[in-house]
Amino acid sequence: MVALLAELQKRIPDGWFLRRLLPAALFVVVALVGGGELGHSHWNDVALARTRIADALRMSGGLTADGIASLVLVAVPVVAAAFAVPYVAAGIGALASGAWPWWLMPLGRRVTAWRVGRWVPPDLLARRSVRARADGRELRADRLDARASRARSTGRPDSPTWCGDRFRRTEAQCDVVSGWTALLLGAEEAPRAALAEARDAYDAACEALSWSAAFTLLGAWWWPAAPVGILLGLASWRSLRTSVEGLCRTTEAAFTLNRQDPPAPAPSDTR
Repeated sequence: MVALLAELQKRIPDGWFLRRLLPAALFVVVALVGGGELGHSHWNDVALARTRIADALRMSGGLTADGIASLVLVAVPVVAAAFAVPYVAAGIGALASGAWPWWLMPLGRRVTAWRVGRWVPPDLLARRSVRARADGRELRADRLDARASRARSTGRPDSPTWCGDRFRRTEAQCDVVSGWTALLLGAEEAPRAALAEARDAYDAACEALSWSAAFTLLGAWWWPAAPVGILLGLASWRSLRTSVEGLCRTTEAAFTLNRQDPPAPAPSDTR
């Protein structure tokens, strides 16, 4: 299995290998050993886990029929999980961006109304921060400053999620709906590369959230996987917000550069 993964790494692009195939292999191994062998009753039996992994990797006398069958039984779910991740990540990205399907819109409206009720104008938060700092409550003042900064970046909530509010602000400023194709066709190489890199970071964060959900669900059979999935989810959500901010700023900058008039050509010498 190790030799197979090493050979695949040579032939598969690094992004696909590191973000999909390798995490899929790790998840399948953890599911087979933790959920299939250890369970809740022997969750910390390291010796049993080591024995099971060694038995799976041991192929004495070369590749036998049983060894090939075992390899196929592991490779099929690994490849299936690797191919399924982009589709799950696309669904997570749609939910994070506020583009909820019609059958979730009642819940989306409730969440949006709840967010509107909790929203405080940034100027009011700034004044509260000044008063808190004057009273010596530095930690509360820093928290209020962070809330004010987030409120300025998105404005009044108009979506079930913060990411959706940030995307909508960029759409309003740049007219992304009608100008996106023209931007991609007319932009220079550097803006297009920056947009592709920012979008790739957003996709990677969505894929990390999908893996966190998978590990959290695996906790139903092997409970140590649940806290790992929760911690991964918290870190992935932070990465998602950072990538959304980066993608929006990059898009706004690309539209600004694309709207600028090109420099006038230098007069030709007709002598």
